[in-house]
Amino acid sequence: MGEGNPHPVTQDETPPFRYTAELAAQVESRWRTHWEQHGTFHAPNPAGALAEDALPSDKLFVQDMFPYPSGAGLHVGHPLGFISTDVFARFHRMLGRNVLHTMGFDSFGLPAEQYAVQTGQHPRITTEQNIERYLEQIRRLGLGHDERRRVATTDVEFYRWTQWIFLRVFNSWYDPKARDGQGGARPIEELIEQFASGERATPDGSPWAELDTAQQRAVINDYRLVYRSEAPVNWCPGLGTVLANEEVTADGRSERGNFPVFRRNLRQWMMRITAYADRLIDDLDRLDWPDKMKTMQRNWIGRSHGARVRFPASVADGSEESIEVFTTRPDTLFGATYMVLAPEHPLVDVLSTRVWGQDIDPRWTGGAESPAEAVTDYRAKTARKSELDRQENKDKTGVFIGAYATNPVNGEQIPVFIADYVLMGYGTGAIMAVPGQDQRDWDFATAFGLPIIRTVQPPEGFDGEAYAGDGPAINSSSLFSVNLDGTDIAEAKKTIIDWLESNGWGEGTIQYKLRDWLFSRQRYWGEPFPIVYDSDDQPIALPADQLPVELPEVDDYSPKTFDPEDAESEPFAPLGRAEEWLTVELDLGDGLKTYRRDTNTMPQWAGSCWYQLRYIDPKNDEAFVDPENERYWMGPRPEIHGESDPGGLDLYVGGVEHGVLHLLYSRFWQKVLFDLGEVSAVEPYRKLFNQGYIQAFAYTDSRGMYVPAAEVEERDGKFFWNDEEVTQQYGKMGKSLKNSVSPDELCDEYGADTLRLYEMSMGPMDVSRPWATKDVVGAHRFLQRLWRNAVDETTGEARISEDAPGEETLKLLNRTIAGAHEDFAAYRFNTAAAKLIELNNHLTKTYSAEAGTPRSVIEPLIQLLAPLCPHIAEELWSKLGHGESLAHGPFPVADEKYLVDDTLEYPIQVNGKVRSRITVAADAAKDVVQAAALAEEKIVAALEGREPKKVIVVPGKLVNVVL
Repeated sequence: MGEGNPHPVTQDETPPFRYTAELAAQVESRWRTHWEQHGTFHAPNPAGALAEDALPSDKLFVQDMFPYPSGAGLHVGHPLGFISTDVFARFHRMLGRNVLHTMGFDSFGLPAEQYAVQTGQHPRITTEQNIERYLEQIRRLGLGHDERRRVATTDVEFYRWTQWIFLRVFNSWYDPKARDGQGGARPIEELIEQFASGERATPDGSPWAELDTAQQRAVINDYRLVYRSEAPVNWCPGLGTVLANEEVTADGRSERGNFPVFRRNLRQWMMRITAYADRLIDDLDRLDWPDKMKTMQRNWIGRSHGARVRFPASVADGSEESIEVFTTRPDTLFGATYMVLAPEHPLVDVLSTRVWGQDIDPRWTGGAESPAEAVTDYRAKTARKSELDRQENKDKTGVFIGAYATNPVNGEQIPVFIADYVLMGYGTGAIMAVPGQDQRDWDFATAFGLPIIRTVQPPEGFDGEAYAGDGPAINSSSLFSVNLDGTDIAEAKKTIIDWLESNGWGEGTIQYKLRDWLFSRQRYWGEPFPIVYDSDDQPIALPADQLPVELPEVDDYSPKTFDPEDAESEPFAPLGRAEEWLTVELDLGDGLKTYRRDTNTMPQWAGSCWYQLRYIDPKNDEAFVDPENERYWMGPRPEIHGESDPGGLDLYVGGVEHGVLHLLYSRFWQKVLFDLGEVSAVEPYRKLFNQGYIQAFAYTDSRGMYVPAAEVEERDGKFFWNDEEVTQQYGKMGKSLKNSVSPDELCDEYGADTLRLYEMSMGPMDVSRPWATKDVVGAHRFLQRLWRNAVDETTGEARISEDAPGEETLKLLNRTIAGAHEDFAAYRFNTAAAKLIELNNHLTKTYSAEAGTPRSVIEPLIQLLAPLCPHIAEELWSKLGHGESLAHGPFPVADEKYLVDDTLEYPIQVNGKVRSRITVAADAAKDVVQAAALAEEKIVAALEGREPKKVIVVPGKLVNVVL
């Protein structure tokens, strides 16, 4: 492919065909064009527009987590996972497998919308520009994506099907009897038939036929998997929208933008993910995921076994209410000395008395003249706090509401408080406080002068406050109820639950931390809901033939926020400004009527819940995915993965930060679609791999502000920026730390293959690794040496020999093939690269330029290199006379006879200390090994003529001589 050089090369001249950055750029551009023109990475489907006659039964579906197309572009940390999946996919493609690997964009979201608010530029323009920039960068890396399958969540044809899936969920209900009693989603029509036939009674007992349309809709809406709820939500004024719990950081601020978050009651769309809590936990056992990711999901769902307990409480008018709590420690009931309700709990207004009782402790009143005033003042203060601040309750605030409840196990009257550390969205919104066994309750009881009773005996010498450990029950008996004294915790729990159930005071149950998924956002740049409202304000699903509901044009993208301290102020979503779009006349089966559209949009998670299914069938305009294509790429394969295989794509790679949000939501949608018969896989992601991060030095000035790391100079062990000394730190590479390195710079200086090789060689893929630009040159030099072993740098022609290699070379070659095969399959790309470097170094030392490198060795080395450095491998393969691309193999196979050693080396220990070594035939018998060891010169000297007490030969390992 190269041409001879007509000019002699001087010492100062670079040979015309040396592997430099310039040559790498030419090679890489040429092969990227070749791949694109020949559809090299196209993966055929069984059916539809992407179907082909020849369909391998052995397939592999590899996927990267959906990237967001940021305007800032990529830094070298971003491609780490992308390159790794490409290496894995290329390896399996070379083995002959049908590999589906592509990439799309999670392109709805706040950054583009916030930019639109600032500039007035439509978010779609910003988003599409960012996508093009992103594609330029990732294409340069030579990623083997099937470009036909790219999607973006902002594509109208994509979000048409997101809306369709939403309607499938909306038009479903959770039937506990479905799936042979295991529970699952069923079409809402089945529920309507049950009401109509009388098989199921309506909530108030009214015959279904006697209810008008509006009343029937109201009944059905309470069963749907998607429903509207007036509930406390996380309102973020800085972003002008509601956030899900998962989008709020541990310190009560927005994950994006770090704005303060407040609790506020709003009417919002919710998804009934809690109905799937048990399946979401139990099916984790069927997944090939890292243990830490499974633990994250289990902890978030938070399944707890305990009891619901009812405490009777008197109302001022003489009636009685019941305060229900959930506790994981019902055995501590005798230690409950007060109760706490969330300030928003509906019983607060019912139970609060008009005046304080006699001899009230002033610490209980909050300085108010009456319980009503105390409650009003305290609620106003609570509304200004984040959820985290409330949970911490550092100042131990709260007020007595004037009411008392009765502890059912001992008849004691215990005061009822409200305190902000109890949240309405968790449990029942009420707790029984047991200060003897809970430190937070202890601190509150101490602050308010409340009794403390221990119900578990601490160990001898315990001098702490609340005791949460094991021990026998104490102070836990009553003449009229139950006696737990002396029993251990497990027995005490069982005994008290039996007593509660027998006497009607409660029952054993399971509780979850997981809350239903808040699915509304007050934004413009998101999927519109395919819902309209009738004159009774009842939500009505649009028919599928009216999809997609497209975003209208608006002249102002900013939401109108509200003051969290002003109970009358309300939010206003940008879609509310599109008046012509907002009100619509439709015939939905009962004549032309006027309806109002929903002004909220779906959260960014909506599109990423199902995008793997659209990768499978992106050209299908009749269905979101063809069932035959879905079964081929994601269906269960029990013959390969075992009887419990839930199906799903074969490898999903991304960061651990998505362990709860995206992965939990995707699993929920997949299970609903499975229950409804839309997909064959019960899980979306069969195998999950979490790549580590690339870390780099960052620098802060005297104010603690980050400064550009690239502009920092080192002098005498100190660091300076603009002549000011700065402090060196270490952290994840990113824009916020100003320590980013652009992949474009590295590709310009060395080539994309060098960048790929360096990132894959830095360390194990599942751990974070330090970035050092100066070390990239090492990867480049390896590629230069390999190039010289195959190509004459003066002529550009192949520099190879047809001679047979020596025995030593053949052994190393075949060990390298076998080891690299195992490493690529196991995602150990750093050790695979190390083996290739070792083999290439051997060739460099063994074969001269004049003699040439043996073809039978250099060709398999190039094949082994192809997954890691595809451009240079393709170029070298072509130079060696091959007309076909190397992308589809072959991948070399090791000759087993060269993997067996002829000899083995045995270390010889004398009384446990290595004194010498011997080399014997690999198949030598034990007595032969022992004789050789005892005849070894140093061992003879150590024995000094004595007979050894014992000689232990461990075959293939060592010889131990015991004197």
